[in-house]
Amino acid sequence: MLDVGVHAYLRSVAGTRAHRAGPFVIRFDEHDDALPFNYAIPDDGVAPTADEVAMLVAAFRERARTPRLEYVPRAAPKVEAALLDAGFTPEGRYPLLVCPPGEVVDAPVDTTVRVALVTDDVDLWPVARVMNEAFEVPEATEHDVARLRRVLDGGGLVAAAADTTTGNVVGAGQIGRPHRGVAEVAGIAVRTSHRRRGIAGAVTALLTRAGAEAGITTPFLTPADDGAARVYARVGYRKVGEVLHISLR
Repeated sequence: MLDVGVHAYLRSVAGTRAHRAGPFVIRFDEHDDALPFNYAIPDDGVAPTADEVAMLVAAFRERARTPRLEYVPRAAPKVEAALLDAGFTPEGRYPLLVCPPGEVVDAPVDTTVRVALVTDDVDLWPVARVMNEAFEVPEATEHDVARLRRVLDGGGLVAAAADTTTGNVVGAGQIGRPHRGVAEVAGIAVRTSHRRRGIAGAVTALLTRAGAEAGITTPFLTPADDGAARVYARVGYRKVGEVLHISLR
């Protein structure tokens, strides 16, 4: 079942940084308080009590992090009500999209752009800069590069799109280390100056296809808006469910 597989993958991403609070596994980033790097995943099918939710909130507060979850409601349908009762508010409900590597479609991309996988730290720095710029977060740091290095060391992939006329990296993305064949395509980013040239689709298609050789049979992603969803649909991704982001401010 894909929902359970996505949850298992998200728990695996937490790795050695995982913290358990009641029926929740929490991913904390000790260097970065950004919401996407600090969230909990509930156990499948759990019906958390008020005390267990309070335990979850306390774990976040102790680390000066916003209590929040990213999960597939269908895998734990009784969790949302317990969170709402505790004052949590949904941030958004995002489509869960998948595309088997064999079904990926190559979308047209600007001929002045070359998309390729990268592995060296010297190439990870511009990738981190493009990602941070696109998502409007501070300048890239060694921690951002180390995060990408962990993706690679774990068996995931990182891609960069370069403008061949300048040599500058103008787009990027990653696919995480697989867990039982499941992995997330994330961090798809394009510099403002190079948007609407097919770069996001090309990066996504490359990561999806190359992921097969890395043992990824079920790549998934969660677009932030309808525009992004259309980009991913053009390279073969289709909706199979929903992911909920919910937090307590």
